[in-house]
Amino acid sequence: MEKYRILTINPGSTSTKIALFDNEKLIFKENLTHEAGTLAKFKTISEQLPYRTEMVLEALKNNNVKLETIDAFSGRGGGLVSLKGGTYNINKLLLEHARIGYTMQHASVLGPQIAYDLAQRNNKKCFVVNPVNVDEKEEITRITGIKGIYNESMFHALNQKETAYKYAKSINKKYEDLNLIVVHMGGGISIGAHKKGRVVDVNNASEGDGPFTPTRSGSIPAGSLVDLCYSGKYTKQEMKDLVSKKGGLVSLLGTSDAIEVKEMIRNGNKFAKLVYDSMIYQIAKAIGAYSVILKGDVQAIILTGGIANDKELVEAIKDYVSYIGKVVVMPGEEEMEALANGTLRVLTGEEKALEYTGKPVWQEKTE
Repeated sequence: MEKYRILTINPGSTSTKIALFDNEKLIFKENLTHEAGTLAKFKTISEQLPYRTEMVLEALKNNNVKLETIDAFSGRGGGLVSLKGGTYNINKLLLEHARIGYTMQHASVLGPQIAYDLAQRNNKKCFVVNPVNVDEKEEITRITGIKGIYNESMFHALNQKETAYKYAKSINKKYEDLNLIVVHMGGGISIGAHKKGRVVDVNNASEGDGPFTPTRSGSIPAGSLVDLCYSGKYTKQEMKDLVSKKGGLVSLLGTSDAIEVKEMIRNGNKFAKLVYDSMIYQIAKAIGAYSVILKGDVQAIILTGGIANDKELVEAIKDYVSYIGKVVVMPGEEEMEALANGTLRVLTGEEKALEYTGKPVWQEKTE
């Protein structure tokens, strides 16, 4: 196989992760941290582009890597319309949607911008891979009991898809030939039904849907949530934060650190054990629900993300769901590898790069 050098770029709220690969081989990985005071000087996220790009260039220089030796740049994508999974060329429309944060304001909007900026300097290729806006849900999954509110797809698409690809490769199968349930367990928890290469249903993990998590509320009884919204105790933003940032273990136990919670349990905190066991129960219950979507035809249940390192949690989940199918544990996150591998599949001709059209894959039904 011809060798391709790929730089991956994953901007977060206070850091920019970069990694350099020769095909699948990692050359170096670095986490470039940004002081809150420095970022506060910028009025918008996109105004951070020159500052963050310069830090990436400095990191390449410090690692003795010349920009012109890099064949392709792959950035985490954000701010885009809903789209099907895959690797996308960063065209002018995708770049503009990222620049303005068309659908969301998050540091991930800088991924396409930095990749494009660096690629333009030497007329190289640039891509985004399985951005957070991946939406392959079947239409039947979208309807709720309130007109105007629809189930949307917002989940850990990058890690879920990469984990599924790697599992398929490990058993000499194609991802498109398998039915899998992939469970990403981190600060947020997303559970996806992967049907022959498409995530046909998944909880909206960014907005608290599904099991409660270290930081998210999970699905809440609607009446009680309405009462809380109108209690006068919270502003609209505070309620949004309670659902997506300060719910789950943070709300119940005062911490999002699963290791700290396990320490509470070891010290005899019975409520901490009840809460943690309940989170496990809700994850398992959701896995059962997603097995129904696949009509019981499940080749594997894959547990991934940082919390999948907790062996006791993994065993407890297995105890609930192993009757459904084989449980495979692939702990941690491989977002940088996912960005590189998606790009590599395009460069080698295994996949075709997709074009961003700006048209969402699904729009609200009015009739």
